[in-house]
Amino acid sequence: MSRLKSAVEPEDITGKQYHVGLKPGDIPKFVLLPGDPERVPRIAKYWEERREISKHREYVTYVGRYKGVPIASTSTGIGGPATAIAIEELLRVGATTFIRVGTTGALQDFIRLGDIIISTAAVRYDGTSKIYVDVEYPAVASYEVVMALIEAAESLGVPYHVGITASSDSFYIGQGRPGYKGYLPSRWRKVEKRLAELNVLNFEMEAATLFTLANIYGVRAGAACAAIANRATNEFIPDIGVEDAIRVANEAVRVLNEWDQVKKRRGSKYLSLKMIVNELGKG
Repeated sequence: MSRLKSAVEPEDITGKQYHVGLKPGDIPKFVLLPGDPERVPRIAKYWEERREISKHREYVTYVGRYKGVPIASTSTGIGGPATAIAIEELLRVGATTFIRVGTTGALQDFIRLGDIIISTAAVRYDGTSKIYVDVEYPAVASYEVVMALIEAAESLGVPYHVGITASSDSFYIGQGRPGYKGYLPSRWRKVEKRLAELNVLNFEMEAATLFTLANIYGVRAGAACAAIANRATNEFIPDIGVEDAIRVANEAVRVLNEWDQVKKRRGSKYLSLKMIVNELGKG
């Protein structure tokens, strides 16, 4: 990378961002966000066109087309801090709709390993979102993205659940797992049971940051995560359901693009079910 503008503006004269290595015009508005860089090519294998355009640290980006819709995928790495960097820089280069495609630990015994959890909101146990705004500010997913993920899961026949997620910056202590030598402060003991009693569906590490930033900046965000673990049943099978989460997220982009065209034709800022039925004959 060439010399950057300044320490305050870490981009070069073309607008190329320091971390994600992208500049305006490099990506379309729809971006899928896995945590794992190796999941980006797994997502892109469902596209009819694909190419890697950037790779720097934990941030790998592919662009292409899914069923004719321009699409991108950028890995965020683990946790809120790395996710916030990705969101900040992706917004600067043109992204406006984000879907997290991740893995998660279920908190309810009725959720089977491999099921997909679609988040409506997130408990803000992360630290990053608290830097941006007071704790009273809600971390809420876009209703359009939630609806599109549900539509995609239904059309693909993928088992799913819809509800509130909890996000923590800590994989161990902050999710009620003992640390080294069994260290576990009283605040976090049985936190998974307390959340389950509040009807929270799952624990993960990025949704709260993603949803908070998306709402502050007026863009859309959602999350579809595969339940690879279940704290209620004490089961853990890495990678189970991940392909289903990927398929659902990709298909949700097609659905959102279709709905965006409906809104454009209607001259409406907001989407309604009546609009979808009238325009597309669904329902």
